[in-house]
Amino acid sequence: MNFSSPYTRDYRTTPRTPGWLARTFPAVLFYSRAWDIVWQASKLARHGRYDDQAWLGSALRTMHAIEDLGGMVTVENVAAYADLNGPSVIIANHMSTFETFALPAIVLPYRRVTFVVKRQLVEMPVFKHVMRSRQPIVVGRANPRDDLRTVLEEGEARLRAGSSVVVFPQKTRAASFTPAECNSIGVKLARRAGVPVSPLALRTDAWGLGRLVKDMGPVCPHKPVRFAFGPALTVSGNGREAHEAAVAFIAATLRAWSVPVLDRAPEAEPD
Repeated sequence: MNFSSPYTRDYRTTPRTPGWLARTFPAVLFYSRAWDIVWQASKLARHGRYDDQAWLGSALRTMHAIEDLGGMVTVENVAAYADLNGPSVIIANHMSTFETFALPAIVLPYRRVTFVVKRQLVEMPVFKHVMRSRQPIVVGRANPRDDLRTVLEEGEARLRAGSSVVVFPQKTRAASFTPAECNSIGVKLARRAGVPVSPLALRTDAWGLGRLVKDMGPVCPHKPVRFAFGPALTVSGNGREAHEAAVAFIAATLRAWSVPVLDRAPEAEPD
């Protein structure tokens, strides 16, 4: 795929000084740009024109939106993913809405990608058109057995067609990470399809979680945005070793970034 993106190799934002408006009202500026990204993407999707190139453009605009506020984006060890001979299951922690918007800027130039998403995302006004155009794997979270079957069957089909699949194994988005709450569905999918696992640690709490509307929390450009891939993992046997290795990489990387890693998750409403 011949798409251009500055985030496809190790990357660090060139420091910049934002203007007074960006320093004073970062959330207003960020959400106005985020809404424009979604609106324009939805308009294209409704007309069947939201292809991979357009999706990459949306992701790049999201990255630029936080950088223009003075935010620092760091991308590390992309080669661990880029140098694979085919697709993989990307297993990542889930911190905010930012990674769903921005991750294609890193991985899409190498091969197609889709996400395992909750059903609400393909039913939201405006945004549903964008999500449906990306052929996500949709789970309802009401019946774990049905969700597992859906992920395994549809995920295998996507992988065999050459598309990587992003899986967030946590119960919900959180500014902390609880290894014990990560399910092994990503490893199960990789084992079934015969592809490797790509662990990905990310920190995206610059786009914070809201109390009333989870997707609209505080915007804090002083918090670094970071993505780091771990070495690809081959799944063998029942997949336990690969699962534990992926979770351990994420936990160790987040600790190094001063992100809380907990033995038990705090009480929270699932999103």
